[in-house]
Amino acid sequence: MAEDKLVLLEINDFIAKLSINRPKALNALSGEVNRQLDACLDELAKRDDVRCVVLYSEKNFAAGADIKVMLECDVARAREYSASPIMQKLENLKTPVIAAMEGYALGGGLELALACDIRIAAENAKMGFPETTLGVIPGAGGTIRAPRLIGEALAKELIFTGKVIDSQKALAIGLVNQVVPDGQVLETAMKMAGKIARNAPLAIEKAKGTIREGQEAESFEKGYAREVEAFASLFATEDQKEGMRAFVEKRKPVYKKR
Repeated sequence: MAEDKLVLLEINDFIAKLSINRPKALNALSGEVNRQLDACLDELAKRDDVRCVVLYSEKNFAAGADIKVMLECDVARAREYSASPIMQKLENLKTPVIAAMEGYALGGGLELALACDIRIAAENAKMGFPETTLGVIPGAGGTIRAPRLIGEALAKELIFTGKVIDSQKALAIGLVNQVVPDGQVLETAMKMAGKIARNAPLAIEKAKGTIREGQEAESFEKGYAREVEAFASLFATEDQKEGMRAFVEKRKPVYKKR
């Protein structure tokens, strides 16, 4: 495996596995990692054979960013160094993304997980925003996504204190969906991805988009209106007919994303 391949992408049976490959640096983010991650996300956005993405890095999910590089940044370079556009690209993928987290998920690593749709943590996972202990703040969506997920007060506590929490605390505050024994996080995420991939892909994409639109809608009424339109639009698809016909005929549906 080439040393310069810092982000790995594997696709099998409609499921993509995306991994950071910097084990000696605890899979910390860097300028080159960000560039390769960005390219992989562009590839995933174009693929028609991916129905779910699992983001998993062995032993450590992502231990923040390269502090030595950040130390030399001025305002302009810091703006360029921010991985915010990459996190937005990850969040904007039409397909669901599951973060399978073990070891450290700190700073930019936790922001990477927050840009995913579902988070599964191993017992040994450690999460936090240490940025304020270093004189900065989360700069890749942490101050935006964390309050939306766990509420303003808890997000402020994490960000203001810079403390690191374990997986059980993360579960208790709603930062992760579930906690599994060490060594089982990838398997658990892949099983969930398989369940998602077996469902109607156009419906899954529409559900993800509608949930986001509903959260960002100016009012509940507008959110409801968008949901009704999204629901109705799926009745023009072959997959809707196949899914309901298979249910009536008591067989498994075969979805073709049409």
